[in-house]
Amino acid sequence: MRSREYRRIGAAQRAVVEQHLSEYPVKLGSLAKALGVDIKVSSMPTGVSGQISREGGRYVIRVNRNDARERQRFTIGHELSHFLLHKAVIDASPNGITDNVLYRSGAPESIEYEANRLAADLVMPTDHVQQVLQNEFGGIVNDAAIESLADAFEVSKAAMEIRLSTLVEA
Repeated sequence: MRSREYRRIGAAQRAVVEQHLSEYPVKLGSLAKALGVDIKVSSMPTGVSGQISREGGRYVIRVNRNDARERQRFTIGHELSHFLLHKAVIDASPNGITDNVLYRSGAPESIEYEANRLAADLVMPTDHVQQVLQNEFGGIVNDAAIESLADAFEVSKAAMEIRLSTLVEA
Protein backbone atom coordinates (compact mmCIF):
# COMPACT_ATOMS: atom_id res chain seq x y z
CA MET A 1 0.00 0.00 0.00
CA ARG A 2 1.35 3.39 -0.92
CA SER A 3 0.72 6.68 0.85
CA ARG A 4 -2.05 9.07 -0.07
CA GLU A 5 0.70 11.45 -1.16
CA TYR A 6 1.85 8.94 -3.76
CA ARG A 7 -1.64 8.87 -5.19
CA ARG A 8 -1.55 12.69 -5.52
CA ILE A 9 1.35 12.64 -7.99
CA GLY A 10 0.22 13.47 -11.52
CA ALA A 11 -0.09 10.56 -13.94
CA ALA A 12 2.91 11.50 -16.11
CA GLN A 13 5.24 11.97 -13.14
CA ARG A 14 3.88 8.85 -11.43
CA ALA A 15 4.74 6.83 -14.56
CA VAL A 16 8.34 8.12 -14.36
CA VAL A 17 8.51 7.33 -10.65
CA GLU A 18 7.14 3.82 -11.13
CA GLN A 19 9.78 3.04 -13.76
CA HIS A 20 12.43 3.76 -11.12
CA LEU A 21 10.76 1.81 -8.31
CA SER A 22 11.12 -1.50 -10.13
CA GLU A 23 14.38 -2.36 -8.36
CA TYR A 24 16.05 -1.62 -5.07
CA PRO A 25 17.88 0.18 -3.83
CA VAL A 26 16.04 2.78 -5.87
CA LYS A 27 18.43 4.80 -8.02
CA LEU A 28 17.39 8.22 -6.76
CA GLY A 29 19.86 10.10 -8.94
CA SER A 30 18.37 8.51 -12.06
CA LEU A 31 14.87 9.28 -10.83
CA ALA A 32 15.75 12.91 -10.19
CA LYS A 33 17.34 13.22 -13.62
CA ALA A 34 14.28 11.69 -15.29
CA LEU A 35 12.10 14.24 -13.47
CA GLY A 36 14.37 17.10 -14.58
CA VAL A 37 15.84 17.76 -11.12
CA ASP A 38 19.56 18.27 -10.51
CA ILE A 39 21.26 16.93 -7.37
CA LYS A 40 24.31 18.55 -5.87
CA VAL A 41 26.24 17.39 -2.83
CA SER A 42 27.17 20.58 -1.01
CA SER A 43 28.75 21.92 2.12
CA MET A 44 25.81 23.05 4.21
CA PRO A 45 25.57 24.48 7.70
CA THR A 46 25.48 22.02 10.58
CA GLY A 47 21.94 20.89 11.17
CA VAL A 48 20.81 21.40 7.55
CA SER A 49 20.18 18.17 5.64
CA GLY A 50 18.91 19.43 2.33
CA GLN A 51 17.31 22.07 0.17
CA ILE A 52 15.33 22.28 -3.02
CA SER A 53 15.06 25.49 -5.00
CA ARG A 54 14.41 26.72 -8.48
CA GLU A 55 17.49 28.10 -10.16
CA GLY A 56 17.40 29.44 -13.69
CA GLY A 57 14.31 27.49 -14.63
CA ARG A 58 15.57 24.17 -13.17
CA TYR A 59 14.98 22.60 -9.81
CA VAL A 60 18.10 21.81 -7.79
CA ILE A 61 18.38 19.60 -4.72
CA ARG A 62 21.32 20.16 -2.45
CA VAL A 63 22.26 17.54 0.15
CA ASN A 64 24.71 17.98 2.98
CA ARG A 65 28.00 16.31 2.11
CA ASN A 66 28.67 15.71 5.82
CA ASP A 67 25.61 13.52 6.35
CA ALA A 68 25.85 9.73 6.16
CA ARG A 69 25.04 8.23 2.76
CA GLU A 70 21.85 6.67 4.12
CA ARG A 71 20.78 10.06 5.43
CA GLN A 72 21.59 11.69 2.08
CA ARG A 73 19.41 9.12 0.28
CA PHE A 74 16.39 9.86 2.47
CA THR A 75 17.03 13.59 2.12
CA ILE A 76 17.02 13.25 -1.68
CA GLY A 77 13.73 11.34 -1.43
CA HIS A 78 12.32 14.02 0.86
CA GLU A 79 13.34 16.88 -1.45
CA LEU A 80 12.05 15.01 -4.53
CA SER A 81 8.78 14.66 -2.64
CA HIS A 82 8.63 18.42 -2.18
CA PHE A 83 9.21 18.73 -5.93
CA LEU A 84 6.39 16.31 -6.71
CA LEU A 85 3.92 17.71 -4.17
CA HIS A 86 4.86 21.27 -3.27
CA LYS A 87 6.22 23.12 -6.32
CA ALA A 88 4.12 26.18 -5.48
CA VAL A 89 5.80 26.42 -2.07
CA ILE A 90 9.25 26.03 -3.63
CA ASP A 91 8.50 28.65 -6.27
CA ALA A 92 7.03 31.10 -3.73
CA SER A 93 10.30 31.39 -1.81
CA PRO A 94 13.47 32.89 -3.27
CA ASN A 95 15.47 30.18 -1.44
CA GLY A 96 13.06 27.30 -1.99
CA ILE A 97 12.64 24.88 0.91
CA THR A 98 15.54 24.17 3.27
CA ASP A 99 15.11 21.25 5.66
CA ASN A 100 16.95 20.79 8.92
CA VAL A 101 17.99 17.43 10.34
CA LEU A 102 14.45 16.83 11.59
CA TYR A 103 13.08 17.59 8.10
CA ARG A 104 11.55 20.81 9.26
CA SER A 105 11.75 23.83 7.03
CA GLY A 106 9.63 26.52 8.60
CA ALA A 107 6.90 25.62 6.10
CA PRO A 108 3.67 24.23 7.54
CA GLU A 109 4.31 20.94 9.33
CA SER A 110 1.76 19.21 7.13
CA ILE A 111 3.96 19.56 4.04
CA GLU A 112 6.93 18.10 5.90
CA TYR A 113 4.86 15.10 6.99
CA GLU A 114 3.64 14.69 3.42
CA ALA A 115 7.19 14.84 2.09
CA ASN A 116 8.36 12.26 4.64
CA ARG A 117 5.57 9.83 3.78
CA LEU A 118 6.22 10.13 0.04
CA ALA A 119 9.99 9.89 0.59
CA ALA A 120 9.43 6.56 2.34
CA ASP A 121 7.50 5.37 -0.74
CA LEU A 122 10.33 6.47 -3.02
CA VAL A 123 13.27 5.15 -0.99
CA MET A 124 11.65 2.05 0.54
CA PRO A 125 8.89 0.91 -1.84
CA THR A 126 6.29 -1.05 0.11
CA ASP A 127 6.04 -3.93 -2.34
CA HIS A 128 9.79 -4.58 -2.26
CA VAL A 129 10.08 -4.21 1.51
CA GLN A 130 7.21 -6.63 2.10
CA GLN A 131 8.57 -9.12 -0.43
CA VAL A 132 12.06 -9.17 1.09
CA LEU A 133 10.66 -9.32 4.62
CA GLN A 134 8.47 -12.29 3.67
CA ASN A 135 11.07 -14.14 1.58
CA GLU A 136 14.04 -13.71 3.89
CA PHE A 137 12.44 -13.43 7.33
CA GLY A 138 9.08 -15.17 6.99
CA GLY A 139 7.34 -11.84 7.57
CA ILE A 140 8.81 -11.56 11.06
CA VAL A 141 10.09 -8.12 12.07
CA ASN A 142 13.08 -8.39 14.38
CA ASP A 143 16.46 -6.68 14.76
CA ALA A 144 18.11 -8.87 12.12
CA ALA A 145 15.33 -8.13 9.61
CA ILE A 146 15.52 -4.38 10.28
CA GLU A 147 19.29 -4.33 9.86
CA SER A 148 19.26 -6.46 6.71
CA LEU A 149 16.47 -4.45 5.09
CA ALA A 150 18.15 -1.16 5.99
CA ASP A 151 21.33 -2.38 4.29
CA ALA A 152 19.45 -3.64 1.23
CA PHE A 153 17.56 -0.37 0.73
CA GLU A 154 20.52 1.79 1.81
CA VAL A 155 18.67 3.62 4.55
CA SER A 156 19.23 4.00 8.26
CA LYS A 157 17.96 1.37 10.66
CA ALA A 158 15.70 4.03 12.18
CA ALA A 159 14.11 4.81 8.81
CA MET A 160 13.52 1.11 8.11
CA GLU A 161 12.09 0.55 11.57
CA ILE A 162 9.58 3.35 10.97
CA ARG A 163 8.75 1.96 7.52
CA LEU A 164 8.16 -1.52 8.91
CA SER A 165 5.96 -0.15 11.70
CA THR A 166 3.71 1.49 9.10
CA LEU A 167 3.43 -1.81 7.21
CA VAL A 168 2.47 -3.72 10.33
CA GLU A 169 -0.21 -1.11 11.16
CA ALA A 170 -1.74 -1.27 7.66
